[in-house]
Amino acid sequence: MKFAWLSSHESYQPEVLADQAVLAEEVGFDVILGSDHFHPWVDQNSAAGFVWSWFGAVAARTERVELATSVTCPLFHYHPALIAQAAATVDRLSGGRFMLGVGTGENINGGPMGYPFPGYKERIARMGEALEIIHRLFDGEKLDFAGEYYTTDKAKLYSPPVSDIPVLMAAGGPKSAAFAGANAGGLITSVKDPAVSMERVITPFREAREAAGKPPAPIMTTRWVVLAEHDDEAWEALDTMRGLRAPGRLEAVDPMQLRIEADSMDRDEILSKYTIVHDTEQMIDAYRPLVTEIGAEYVAVQVASTDPAATIGLVGSEVLPALRELA
Repeated sequence: MKFAWLSSHESYQPEVLADQAVLAEEVGFDVILGSDHFHPWVDQNSAAGFVWSWFGAVAARTERVELATSVTCPLFHYHPALIAQAAATVDRLSGGRFMLGVGTGENINGGPMGYPFPGYKERIARMGEALEIIHRLFDGEKLDFAGEYYTTDKAKLYSPPVSDIPVLMAAGGPKSAAFAGANAGGLITSVKDPAVSMERVITPFREAREAAGKPPAPIMTTRWVVLAEHDDEAWEALDTMRGLRAPGRLEAVDPMQLRIEADSMDRDEILSKYTIVHDTEQMIDAYRPLVTEIGAEYVAVQVASTDPAATIGLVGSEVLPALRELA
């Protein structure tokens, strides 16, 4: 079992996150994740760096950790072939340490640039074409592709990946999980209640792979926690992330709108949507079921705090050893 640290590009500027990634490798994490949005979740004290440039810097400054998007949306503002090229380049720069995490996205990705944000039916159909293009380009094809949504004309990666890049797809329900099982090379899912995640996501993913005659594939489980001594500190730690739980999150374009929506909600209501821990023992307890009950190949530690560098050090010295022992 490997443990990942999420670098939140909605919360910190890319140069700060690069330092955090280096620190995460030093304290013992196995994987560095980077989120990928054009806009952040609120318009105050936020950031939105370009994760693909950032990965190049992190690849140059690290030696051991795997790198992965969590997640990128290859459906609108990115052509799937462009994502294949970006992933292959990071894979080469990192010496074969890259994993590609994809998802059907939110409107803050493409909406600001004028792209539509259709319903789930079209987005998942686009994902099917996108995954086919990405996989075939990774396999070295010179690809002529004429789908309903995407076209390629003798597209080829002339700087191909140096490893077999796993393509993991994010899913939160049975439809997406089954689709990922049949079409992707792995699964990313957020876990709050392990029994619910097993029933609604992980089991459908595994059953779909078996039905498609495919071998078992890696699963990455994630969970957001807030490390704070009290609610006021928790609220400060969530300053840039509170729009993540606001109504209309998927469809919103303007981070100001999400901030207004979030600020109109009761503070306790927003805090209740996160797991708040006061010390490392409670953090270990929060991640324990992801380790002991699900048995995923990757567990992603996602922590909001007022001092991220100190938190990375604390997790490395106290939380990771305990989780590894549980694993």
